[in-house]
Amino acid sequence: MLKDIYNNANQRMDQAVEHSRTELSKVRTGRANPDILNSIMVEYYGSMMPLNQVSTVSIPEPRLITLQPFEKTLIPIIEKAIMDSKLGLTPNNNGNSILVPIPALSEERRKDLIKYVHQLIEEGRVTIRNIRRDILHEIKNFGESEHISEDEIHRQETEIQTITDNNVELLNSLQGNKEKELMEF
Repeated sequence: MLKDIYNNANQRMDQAVEHSRTELSKVRTGRANPDILNSIMVEYYGSMMPLNQVSTVSIPEPRLITLQPFEKTLIPIIEKAIMDSKLGLTPNNNGNSILVPIPALSEERRKDLIKYVHQLIEEGRVTIRNIRRDILHEIKNFGESEHISEDEIHRQETEIQTITDNNVELLNSLQGNKEKELMEF
């Protein structure tokens, strides 16, 4: 049972780190990255579909994203969805595809994005700490109900703290990498 609690903690913390990684990939850095368009949904035959399921997304140049819709009738719909997404992107079309130029970031915008990255990472840290608190509580309750020695409970708490520290360190490295990426010109 302690092994199950340990595995549960590991899995939940991994999910928290992965969620933070996904959210960080959506932060625009001045270079073209198809992940920034992942949250955009397009109406396609009456249902909402992710943009990458109704078009081919490619990056021919460092500051340009090209979308090749599967049907030409989708071009104005995709353009409108990108404009409405509040990503600060202005799409153009050439009749067959949609070109989305990625503007360079100003120094002020870079600082704002770094603050946002810090906020995302802090949310991830708080989530990991909350998972640790829940798991430690679960271990204590299990130890009391099953009459497990205090030494074994303490050993498990130490292992959970080690997992927590490793995941927080992973979040810190993600933050450092994203900051470095944002400060590149």
